[in-house]
Amino acid sequence: MNPLATDLDHILAHTHGLWEELRGQRLFLTGGTGFFGCWLLESFAWANDRLKLDAQAVVLTRSHEAFRRKAPHLAAHPAIQFHIGDVRDFDFPAGGFSHIIHAATEASAKLNAEQPLVMFDTIVAGTRRSLELARHSGAKKFLLTSSGAVYGRQPPELTHLPEDYNGGPDTTQPHWAYGEGKRAAEMLCALYHHQHGLESKLARCFAFVGPYLPLDVHFAIGNFIRDALRGGPICVGGDGTPYRSYLYAADLAVWLWTILFRGQSCRAYNVGSAHDLTISQIARTVNATLNLHTEVHIAQPPEADRPLARFVPEVRRAQQELGLCERFGLGHAIRRTAAWHQALAPVAA
Repeated sequence: MNPLATDLDHILAHTHGLWEELRGQRLFLTGGTGFFGCWLLESFAWANDRLKLDAQAVVLTRSHEAFRRKAPHLAAHPAIQFHIGDVRDFDFPAGGFSHIIHAATEASAKLNAEQPLVMFDTIVAGTRRSLELARHSGAKKFLLTSSGAVYGRQPPELTHLPEDYNGGPDTTQPHWAYGEGKRAAEMLCALYHHQHGLESKLARCFAFVGPYLPLDVHFAIGNFIRDALRGGPICVGGDGTPYRSYLYAADLAVWLWTILFRGQSCRAYNVGSAHDLTISQIARTVNATLNLHTEVHIAQPPEADRPLARFVPEVRRAQQELGLCERFGLGHAIRRTAAWHQALAPVAA
């Protein structure tokens, strides 16, 4: 039995009426091995089987073997095929596609810090290549998984970032390559919409938690869950004062499919949770939720007179226009993420 069955039933229940336009169609997906991609493929396969859609998904990957090791049941699914190539210059697969989801470009803090030009080029060239495939293959709808990083640094007096906030990354600082790359990707989507009639859907994604989330990279909540699974202590690398919010992965999948199928073209939708907590509060929530009762170590004391850092979306547009909402709380998300890693990918002590 699929360990995500309950989550996948949830996704299908809240997207059930949207899948008919995929009946008998072909979908192309970049970034299939990532966190977003795995959840999109899990929910696609689940809907395809239960609704008997007779749809196919073609997944761009640099290594079929690596994907097979990560998700063997998806690699073996008869409705999922693979196309080998780099997102920046892959050869177009034969045949037409009705929908394209461009979810490639790892949100890697390490890559962005060490090779910002590679990060920027991968985002822009990969988006352009995916849009060209959409035009070449006759696709009608294109979903870009963009990022809240397009807003640049969130002003401390603004608790939640709305889609009409006009800030942006500092283009003189290389560490903003990821955010500025996503801005350029959104512009490319707008150009293809206006020049070629492609329905370009923009999902500005914030922070998430759930199965498939890696625990050993720069995602704070993943690091805290890793520390908890190792028995603690839970370590906060900074002063713990920045504000973040986390949307559970099953809700994320509902939001992304809904934006693809029903979102207005060239109208950005924030995707994330509006329920904000400080990093130190999140660490303590992980501790309490998993009944660890260990220590939470905070590396640095707060700096006096330093403005609070925030990265929290306003999500009223998605709620009011698409009927989307957050259905799972943070406690549920932490428990499900920890249980999945314990069952399928145990963390070494």
